[in-house]
Amino acid sequence: MQRQRFRFKLSIIIIFFVCLVVLISLMITDLLISNSVSKNIRKTQEEKALIVARTVSKSNIVIHALEDNQAARAVQDYTNEIQSATDVLFIVIMDMNGIRLTHPNEEMIGKSFVGGDEKAALKGKEYVSVSRGTLGQSVRAFTPIYNDKNKQIGAAAVGISLSSLETALETSHKNILIVTIFGLLIGIIGAIILAKYIKKILLGLEPFAISRILEERSTMLQSVHEGIIAVDHTSTITLVNKSALQIFKKAGLSQKPIGMKIYDYMPSTRLDQVLKTGQPELDEEQTINGVSILVNRVPLFVNGAVVGAISTFRDKTEVNQLAEQLTGVRTYAEALRAQSHEFLNRLHVISGMVQLKSYNQLAAFIRTLVDFRNQEFGSITQHLKDPALAGFIMGKISYSREAKVDLSIECTSIIPEPAENKTTHELITILGNLLDNAIEAMTDSEDKTLEVHLSYEDNWLLIEVSDSGPGIANELQKEVFKKGYSTKGENRGFGLYLVKKSIEALGGELIIDSKLRLGTNFYVKIPYKAKEVGK
Repeated sequence: MQRQRFRFKLSIIIIFFVCLVVLISLMITDLLISNSVSKNIRKTQEEKALIVARTVSKSNIVIHALEDNQAARAVQDYTNEIQSATDVLFIVIMDMNGIRLTHPNEEMIGKSFVGGDEKAALKGKEYVSVSRGTLGQSVRAFTPIYNDKNKQIGAAAVGISLSSLETALETSHKNILIVTIFGLLIGIIGAIILAKYIKKILLGLEPFAISRILEERSTMLQSVHEGIIAVDHTSTITLVNKSALQIFKKAGLSQKPIGMKIYDYMPSTRLDQVLKTGQPELDEEQTINGVSILVNRVPLFVNGAVVGAISTFRDKTEVNQLAEQLTGVRTYAEALRAQSHEFLNRLHVISGMVQLKSYNQLAAFIRTLVDFRNQEFGSITQHLKDPALAGFIMGKISYSREAKVDLSIECTSIIPEPAENKTTHELITILGNLLDNAIEAMTDSEDKTLEVHLSYEDNWLLIEVSDSGPGIANELQKEVFKKGYSTKGENRGFGLYLVKKSIEALGGELIIDSKLRLGTNFYVKIPYKAKEVGK
């Protein structure tokens, strides 16, 4: 059974961690401040006790009382007054034997000082200590008392209750705690605002949803058969899928293009131009170190601004192979359809002759038909050594006969099989589109004559296609080769464009000679390397 994964919302995660960070920070701050404040308060109280003890030790009333026991009552009143003014726990004056001359509790006067921490003071030392006396635990400041002859005659002890010190510390800690709670509330509010802002930036998606979508998109991009390469607005490559890397490897390019400038990695690209113009470029041919690809380049817009561009492409060899297969199937289907229609007409003639019992004429008809077919197709197979091209021409003959067009094929020399399959594919494209355009152009013509002349000489193939159609006006003879240009409606105008592209791909030449109402002649000259015998 699959273990359930617990996923928390982004807002909860942010609030939790922000609050945790704020809480830990405030706790550490509280600890540090509390210790600092505690030390400062304790030090302040100790300094206060010492100041009071020093002040009392310098008083003439105190010195006189220690030298004359008759003045003890005056010193008690004095210390009570000082004690009340300074808000200390006690002020005790003792002689050199540790006997109290003063005490907040008059019953303790005349008795020994309690605590045991006064001995060093009676030996002339000034210090602060903590001890328990008759009034409880207290911080005590001891100061020796000297007479005019600089002889120690006693000591003064000033005490501050530890309970009052703790009260001051608690008050300080409460203030710090209030500030901590207030800071925590501010942190929670800030975390909620931050979470909402981040959620808005992420289009309302949670992190786990973003992760899942990213994984899915990455898998889809990598599994696409077409090559994909994307750049940002600075022409830096940000994405390349596996298919693109395979094509780049075939072209001898580096396998780590991400982070490079597109024009440094692939100088023949036009993605940087697409970024500048913002206009897509579709079904363009591009060559990368001798590898031909068919490319679509599209700018990427966000809020009306170009933020990047993406190019999808495919090895033209694969496209040519697919086109050859499709062309072969289409040609085969057209030939079968035309021949079946033609054969059905012949069957009607034969059926009529049988019913009329014209057996002699029937025999002559069949003999003439067989001889014509053998002569027609035999001439083609005898001169055209490329089976694919010969089969294509035969299919076009049947198709033209069905369209009531008189098509004649004349080969003035033997046309050998080409050295490369690419040449066959381009020839089929050239002849197919020229013948189809001519047949369609003669739809409304009374004279429907179409002539094709083929000749091969010195590694050059010459093709002439002449029709008796309506012709092409001079001003349109250049326009007809533009992609999508047609006077026959939408989604047309690709035939002559493909003818021109195929001739350019083979490095050939094209000349058009056309006059209105006098027909059109196309002259094609292409380099044609024959296949070596035995290969």
